[in-house]
Amino acid sequence: MTEATRDSPDGAALAQAIKTWGQELGFQQLGIAATDLSVAAAHLAEWLRAGYHGEMHYMARHGTRRSRPAELVPGTRSVIMARMDYLPQTRTAMAAALRDPTGALISRYALGRDYHRLLRRRLQRLAERITAAIGPFGHRAFVDSAPVLEKPLAQHAGLGWIGKHTNLIDRRAGSWFFLGALYTDLALPPDTQARDHCGRCQACLRACPTGAIVAPYRLDARRCISYLTIEHPGPIPEPLRPLLGNHIYGCDDCQLVCPWNRFARLTAEPAFLPRHGLAAATLVELFAWDEATFLARTQGSALRRIGHERWLRNLAVALGNAPPGPAVTAALAARADHASPLVREHVGWARRHRPDDPQRF
Repeated sequence: MTEATRDSPDGAALAQAIKTWGQELGFQQLGIAATDLSVAAAHLAEWLRAGYHGEMHYMARHGTRRSRPAELVPGTRSVIMARMDYLPQTRTAMAAALRDPTGALISRYALGRDYHRLLRRRLQRLAERITAAIGPFGHRAFVDSAPVLEKPLAQHAGLGWIGKHTNLIDRRAGSWFFLGALYTDLALPPDTQARDHCGRCQACLRACPTGAIVAPYRLDARRCISYLTIEHPGPIPEPLRPLLGNHIYGCDDCQLVCPWNRFARLTAEPAFLPRHGLAAATLVELFAWDEATFLARTQGSALRRIGHERWLRNLAVALGNAPPGPAVTAALAARADHASPLVREHVGWARRHRPDDPQRF
């Protein structure tokens, strides 16, 4: 291919070649998106006005650069969107874990290695393949690393539609996948936008433990377990604590009940498989980790981003919701005088919340 390919009718051939190269590099699907995100920008503005972003102040920063790719990366004309599947367990195994109140529920995307670096490297390798074919071109790869509207872009690229739970869904692959974006100055023909296939289904709304999906396609992050256990820096609101159950990092409940996920396939990527026994770890076991152990066991993992203090905060809430037992009582008592006021407050709540703790009064 030549330099002229970018702006010639052969752009379709280049787009097809890019998709083939992407699959050879380990992506499950690629699509091309145009850069008009005006509809998504309006939805984002409405969501922000409602205050649904909570303390994720970065969602309100950057002005129009989030919805105008050419303002974020000057010269951007097309965005290559890539999908990589991460499902590490069968539906049966995940359902069994959800039924065990003594187990620590960690969102399945975080059980393996952190996906950000892996996807960025793959996108860069894709850019190198394109360069080898047509010569140098303007590009920049993003994986949750800049103000990028990944899901609307992925919908425009034909990778799926944004479901009622606000996750992206593909009819043939469900929703257990990561997204990466490669902004380019190439004039590639965009793919057909994916159509909505949620229909009248309300399964995700009914399944949300905290009622965070306040209406179809409308998520109040302030009530979302993923926000509360990962993004939220301070005390978890007391009325919501009993609703968290044994979730300690993120939540997959809305995905577990989505009918389209019956088509999801287990990941073939070794990096996304569970490490350190986290898929079957108990609350008591993880609450005993000191900071050194936490840092060692979460090296290269998305879990590390919350730090040891929030890790203990989340586990204290889960232990407060756990079934009665001497092991839980002893674990909470051992952290009652923790140096962190945040941890102490949540441990105190957990002990008051439990009927079997002698210190509850």
